[in-house]
Amino acid sequence: MSPTSPLRARSAAAKQQREQAILDAARRLGSEHSVREVTLTDIAAAVGMHKSAMLRYFETREQIFLALTAEGWREWSGAVRTELADLSDPSPGTIASTLAQSLVARPLFCDLLAQAPMNLERNVSLEAAYTFKTDVLAEVASLTTTLGQLLGISELAAIDVVSTATSMAGALWQMAAPGTGLRALYESRPELAHAVVDVEPKLTRILTALLTGMHAGRDYLDG
Repeated sequence: MSPTSPLRARSAAAKQQREQAILDAARRLGSEHSVREVTLTDIAAAVGMHKSAMLRYFETREQIFLALTAEGWREWSGAVRTELADLSDPSPGTIASTLAQSLVARPLFCDLLAQAPMNLERNVSLEAAYTFKTDVLAEVASLTTTLGQLLGISELAAIDVVSTATSMAGALWQMAAPGTGLRALYESRPELAHAVVDVEPKLTRILTALLTGMHAGRDYLDG
């Protein structure tokens, strides 16, 4: 081993620790506020770095949150697959409820699901976007296998379920505007009652209808 090897190892470990500190700070700030409100300056201040120094670790603010989105996919996919495997009654309604509950229990992930296609993916390098997409597709593949086994539906149908669940969770979360002045306005004005979105029951109804139809027609988009 050369004399410089330990130094390189320590430097790599220090870089990894700093990257993790940046991700932790962004996760905390994104949970306290909406993701779109958190700036690179905010994250740098939380870590105790100058904004320009952040570029040594991440290309852009969007790459930081895209990394958190991929992390969210891995965590959610693993957790919900375990929940689905433990169901005693894997009916369309039960599966729909499980998917909806698992997503709503992860508010930051729901926020990121909406932000990723709108701006996060569009403000990183193609290499970073490729890495993100391949990470997500691996989780989608694992989840579609579980759904296909439980419902007896095709791979393409199962992919549609995952796409619908995650895209609707992101969109409905934005519409619900939890913890914001808009939400307070909606709740305080009777004429705006239609704008008060309760994400979990609405998402459950949407997914139940989708899964019931797919389960009834097992050859849905087969092949």
